[in-house]
Amino acid sequence: MAKIIMTKFKILLIFLLVTTVTFAQKSPRKQVNGKIGAVTVDVDYGAPSVKDRTIWGELVPYSKVWRAGANENTTISFDKDVKIDGKNVPAGKYGFFIIPNSSEQWTIILSKKNDSWGSNGYKEADDLLRYHITPEMVDENQELLQYSIGEKAINFAWAKVRFVIPIE
Repeated sequence: MAKIIMTKFKILLIFLLVTTVTFAQKSPRKQVNGKIGAVTVDVDYGAPSVKDRTIWGELVPYSKVWRAGANENTTISFDKDVKIDGKNVPAGKYGFFIIPNSSEQWTIILSKKNDSWGSNGYKEADDLLRYHITPEMVDENQELLQYSIGEKAINFAWAKVRFVIPIE
């Protein structure tokens, strides 16, 4: 009887170990939400870590569309119409992409398609909005990718890059 119990215990232990290793997320899914004026803003993203890697220009190549997070593409939702870079953005949920650049200007993209896996399903024809920003390069490392909702903007911080997306 003791052998049967011990065998079942070992099987259960192995099952738990395999399940834990298989389903452990290296880039946990995060969601931030807040208010910008009367508008509720939600950002849903996979949050990768720097882990002593060179992010910009290597892990995330320059001049290529990036899903602005890990795994499923990042999405941004607005419950009311807003303006970004003076352009109307209707209430809704959008795929969010970035094209980082080795120069000063990076491209920010809101896509009408919001259910892709990463940037594989990205098509420029689905763009609702595309505009340029100048990211701030800082000395302090942000280990885990982080979005936050500010008083008038969505804030981005990862590695040594920071930028804001002003929302009207």
